[in-house]
Amino acid sequence: MLIESTVHLPISLAMFQDLFHAPDREAFLRIAIRWTHFVAGITWIGLLYFFNLVNVPVQKALDPDTKKKVNPDLLGRALWYFRWGAVVTILAGLAYFSMYTLKGDVANANAIGGGHVNLLFVLFAWLTYPIVLFAVEFLLIKKVPALIKDGRIFAVVMFILVAFVTWGLLKFFTGMLTVGGESFASNKTYSIGIGGAYGIVMMLNVWGIIWPNNKRILAATAGTGPAAPPELARQAFIASRTNAWLSLPLLLFMATAHGDWVIFGK
Repeated sequence: MLIESTVHLPISLAMFQDLFHAPDREAFLRIAIRWTHFVAGITWIGLLYFFNLVNVPVQKALDPDTKKKVNPDLLGRALWYFRWGAVVTILAGLAYFSMYTLKGDVANANAIGGGHVNLLFVLFAWLTYPIVLFAVEFLLIKKVPALIKDGRIFAVVMFILVAFVTWGLLKFFTGMLTVGGESFASNKTYSIGIGGAYGIVMMLNVWGIIWPNNKRILAATAGTGPAAPPELARQAFIASRTNAWLSLPLLLFMATAHGDWVIFGK
């Protein structure tokens, strides 16, 4: 009976051989990079929402003694995963964008359009956009305290700056990947290029403002460091809230990078 019941097993398995394919080295690398990007991104953005939606209102209700007991361990650990999740997310995203998305458009521009587009030049020129945006934001938060007193005013300023940089990125990719009057910039490059730029600004906010400020605040709370200037908390809050709002269009562009067009591109 056992032989009879299993005699058709190879035939049954053969029916599924067209459904299952072992990835080759290139496919496995793509999967590994995407998986790393997703897991790190979930960790990072999840903690970002925790800080903004849960931690901020809870901290307002805690007395100083409770903060001294709870915050150094709780927030110190959360901020470790938060900042390193940001780094891994961005590094994996940059690797995928340069190796597969942007590289494909550059290859098409050169092979089909007969152009001489340099991948590394386009990549590093693109990186200047979020770096300059962060530099301007950093100076506003650190050097113009009157601007961050009212979060709504700062939000309007940041909206204008982000809109201007987004417009610049659209023009940048179109100009860089246009050969012989034909644009080879795909929807993926536009979407990930813009969303990824937001992500880089967010990571720079984490390492340039949120973490350094909170590190000093937590040290003062635990009694292991000098008293933290009162403006540090406000600066970190504004940078964190900016990241929370920036994450929404970032996720939108990432979700629409594969055929659901919201901006220009093939």
